[in-house]
Amino acid sequence: MQITSILRRAAQINPDGIATIFQERQQTWSQMLDRVARLAGALQGLGMGTGDRVALLSLNSDRFIEYFFASVWGGGAMMPMNIRWAPAECAYALNDAGAEILLVDDAFSEAAIAIKQLVPGLKTIVYCGDGDTPAGMENYESILAAAQPAADADRSGGDMAGIFYTGGTTGFPKGVMLSHTNFYVSGVSNAHDLNMRDGTIYLHAAPMFHIADLIWFTALTFMAGTHVVIPSFTPDGALDAIERHRPSQVLLVPVMLQMVLQSDKLASTDTSSLTQIIYGASPITESVLIDAFEKFPNVSFLQAFGQTELSPVATVLPTDYHVLEGPKAGKLRSAGRPTRVCEIRIVDEDMVEVTRGDVGQIAVKGPITMLGYWNKPEITAETIRDGWLLTGDAGYMDGEGFIFLMDRLKDMIVSGGENVFSAEVENALGQHPAVATSAVIGIPSDQWGESVHAIVILNPEATATTDELQAHCHQLIAGYKCPRSVEFRTEPLPLSGANKVLKTELRKPYWEGQERQIS
Repeated sequence: MQITSILRRAAQINPDGIATIFQERQQTWSQMLDRVARLAGALQGLGMGTGDRVALLSLNSDRFIEYFFASVWGGGAMMPMNIRWAPAECAYALNDAGAEILLVDDAFSEAAIAIKQLVPGLKTIVYCGDGDTPAGMENYESILAAAQPAADADRSGGDMAGIFYTGGTTGFPKGVMLSHTNFYVSGVSNAHDLNMRDGTIYLHAAPMFHIADLIWFTALTFMAGTHVVIPSFTPDGALDAIERHRPSQVLLVPVMLQMVLQSDKLASTDTSSLTQIIYGASPITESVLIDAFEKFPNVSFLQAFGQTELSPVATVLPTDYHVLEGPKAGKLRSAGRPTRVCEIRIVDEDMVEVTRGDVGQIAVKGPITMLGYWNKPEITAETIRDGWLLTGDAGYMDGEGFIFLMDRLKDMIVSGGENVFSAEVENALGQHPAVATSAVIGIPSDQWGESVHAIVILNPEATATTDELQAHCHQLIAGYKCPRSVEFRTEPLPLSGANKVLKTELRKPYWEGQERQIS
């Protein structure tokens, strides 16, 4: 099971078919195969060795897809970075992974200069934008043109293909290690479960660094389809691309779907090419789905649920269960059934499977489970037990095998499709001189699903405002992690017998009347 074999097959069966479309650029599958081999050779020339991590900080582009394949073709490991991270977070991940090569585009070329000062081991920055190459950086097209095509390094199976950093309950991101097998199996599974056909045209509207969109790199390439890429999401930009390039499928995080539904441009846009909209990465409300059914009457909807550690899809709610009446109604709040490449159990604290209908932790087993967390064997051992990956999500399974999410056991907030771990936000707040302690929780949000809310106790005689604390956090962490609201208290926070803050008690007033404790 080898990622590079997927690309070779696409070039073999559809050599003249369009592989990527980005702005005014497009290339065939045979052209892409040649460019990937040359880029692999260029990266090797810059010092990439077997298993070496090569990072990328970039908006969506066709070069992002080339990087994905070239890094493993040349024997290295990809490391796409969160474009919303602050420089300090980027530096932490680069230092932790020991990455020596970083690719950046126009949007991040200036930030890269600041990041390099924080990463002593970062030797080379490659500029993959379309403007003038900044001083001290290599030019992407120049090194590619000068390189000879590299032979495939033939890494496969359990060899690490990439590291993907997610938020951490300890306040620091964790590097999820995914293998060639993870991507290969997920590609086959997703191509089938997400109803792709040979030649499917897919619109990359979600950010490519997020594995929810990255899964399409392999799945669509299996079908030798066409990757249509827009640099970043706006509802009008996505609608323009749908009308111009005629994709049949698109993935939209619920907040993105809601923005499209609210766009004044939707009514005047020709969306007739769309046959399926996939949503996932965060919960969705039934009201948004019903609105989508009405505004896209000829489009099927499909939900995918998972996490980075599962590369990433574990369950799918098929299109035929997106109905409001009939024998298949009543499943809209379900995350679906297990895919064909994994097994799911609902377990108690002792890893014993609970009775159907009872709530427990969702555990997943199969070839999609990660290799582990980079440099974190203890946390890996806590997360993977006897081959079962504990997701940290609480839920139940009904008699037909459908999974219903109820709450998150991990201290995590999902806001607009992005994972926010409260410890990261609390660490940032704690660096403000006025803050004595804080507790960060998720509260319901019609727009984002959940909103980051901070409960703060200040030091005696200290003062601080909501705006001041928000500005402070923006200097340390990504904007989507910063508190959208702050509540100042003087009384102690509720504690358990083990002196841990009882966030369940803090959440209760905000979630009263909700069927489940995630929005």
